[in-house]
Amino acid sequence: VQPEMEDLERGAEPTGRGKLQYSLEYNFRAQELKVGVKQAAELKAMDSGGTSDPYVIVYLTSDRKKKYETKVYRKTLNPVFNESFTFLVPQAEVPESTLVMQIYDFNRFAKHNIIGEVRLPLASVSLQHVIEQWSDLAVASKVEEEQLGEICFSLRYVPSTGKLTVLILEAKKLKRMDSDGLSDPFVKVHLILNRKKWKKKTTSVKKNTLSPYFNEMFVFEVPFSQIQNVDVVISVWDHDKVTKNEPIGKLFLGCRATGNQLRHWSDMLSNPRRPLAQWHSLQPPDVVDKALGLKSHLKLPLPPR
Repeated sequence: VQPEMEDLERGAEPTGRGKLQYSLEYNFRAQELKVGVKQAAELKAMDSGGTSDPYVIVYLTSDRKKKYETKVYRKTLNPVFNESFTFLVPQAEVPESTLVMQIYDFNRFAKHNIIGEVRLPLASVSLQHVIEQWSDLAVASKVEEEQLGEICFSLRYVPSTGKLTVLILEAKKLKRMDSDGLSDPFVKVHLILNRKKWKKKTTSVKKNTLSPYFNEMFVFEVPFSQIQNVDVVISVWDHDKVTKNEPIGKLFLGCRATGNQLRHWSDMLSNPRRPLAQWHSLQPPDVVDKALGLKSHLKLPLPPR
């Protein structure tokens, strides 16, 4: 290890988390902000081997639901990303918006730790010309959106038999839904085919817990010819005897997914017959439903032949 890196770890630099190079370009005519994520340097090592698996999440505070993610770069503290993302931002909203770029360390078996972030209020920069600069990573801000919890499950697909196995393992840090500060969680697994609900399975209900252990397996028949058209929707619900069951959070996987969910799905497809487990953060149900854009499930009579 070079002495400079040791100094960095001891906090000689602002936070010892590393730095990020990025570019900004605002197109006044199209009202679009183009953000280039160039590279990072001297990132803090998050893994026991003295390295990290970094990727960057980019969003604007004016629309937290629209988030972009770079690819993951394995075992490096100096990743070169060279990816760009475009946000539609009306000129009137620019001064109120802050650009957030967060670098995370990817981990298949645990929550992804944030290495650091850059927060850039757009009012503080001149967007009359292209900006390219380095910024030191700061400690992540605590004012993030509400945490709904995390769920761990494994996926396995066998193309020759068309069997898709979903093993719901456990959840943790679930949002409290009941007055006593707990929940009665259960999990629904929906298969969506061509944007229509197709098949459904449900786990048992676990009483009075925010960290339920399920270990329940579901097997679906999905022909290989259909696997590209299927979305797997996993939702965690709070069971209520008296009133309606309430959704705590959900996520979906499939070729239309993004980020971690797409990564897990792609890994499953490229490792046939091998179960792959991963933790995922739950997302607000309305955000997931909007992304899925489900068609209404009407059973229409077939026209006579």
